[in-house]
Amino acid sequence: MSASAHAKPTSQRYLASRRHLAPPEPGFLGRGHTAVQVVDSDDLSATDPFVLLMDDRIDFEADRKLGEAHPHAGLETVTLALEGEVIDEDEGPLGAGDLVWMTAGRGVVHSEHMRATGKFTRILQLWIRLPERDRGAEPRFQVLRASEVPVHRTPGVVARLYSGTTHGLSAPVQNYVPVTLLDVELEPGATFVQELPGDYGGFLYPVHGEVQVAGTGPALGVGDVGWLDRPTPAGPSELLLTAGPSGARVVLYAGRRQNEPTVHRGPFVAGSTTELAGMYQRYRSGKFARLSELSELTPTNA
Repeated sequence: MSASAHAKPTSQRYLASRRHLAPPEPGFLGRGHTAVQVVDSDDLSATDPFVLLMDDRIDFEADRKLGEAHPHAGLETVTLALEGEVIDEDEGPLGAGDLVWMTAGRGVVHSEHMRATGKFTRILQLWIRLPERDRGAEPRFQVLRASEVPVHRTPGVVARLYSGTTHGLSAPVQNYVPVTLLDVELEPGATFVQELPGDYGGFLYPVHGEVQVAGTGPALGVGDVGWLDRPTPAGPSELLLTAGPSGARVVLYAGRRQNEPTVHRGPFVAGSTTELAGMYQRYRSGKFARLSELSELTPTNA
């Protein structure tokens, strides 16, 4: 019997649900900051392993400070710049196509020295829960510049890979949580296929044009978020995207479900309210590391 006879069948991924989001609303940074909450933390079992995604649009004068220092614990934050540029004294300039992957782990104080450049800037910031075994990890961060991002190109398709694998390429980020993160640009009518493990949950967020999933149902457009179904059988799966008549740009976030109890309060994610209380106590006691004290991880494909 051939090896292929033992291969698991590949399931097609479809959309389990979709939601049209509210328009951008005034953000916490004040005038010139608007935001869309793409993913919220109301039902963490449904969004597993993701906790939150904010689409921030910043239109500030140069050198204006962007927020205050704040803590994180129990999660990884993933900051992807879609356009524009901001400056951080710890992470350096963050421009279009750049990404910062930070593991807060046992606790870190973030965004101490960030300021605007005077350019309109749009940033996607994702929060990913850490599983119980990794919530005590030492904090760290990695900056992936646009020039370092692996890119898959075929006629009509440009797919930038920030985490995971695609078409023989591997991303160099050193994240704890297995995640596939792709920024895919499609010309009108072009198609793109992405393989995903069956235990990955995830969603699609179009930032331009329209994209149809698996060739069925209404297309997802700007202002929509579409959540992927759970394949049957729960083995290898494929996600088929087809661009609409004006093309499309869509960001795919998919990650391994953890299926663990999870609670979220403010900037902390834990497995219980008792664990949350311990995080707050460590922060108040000054036991969180500061991002300015950490060394940037070196990109690697290992």
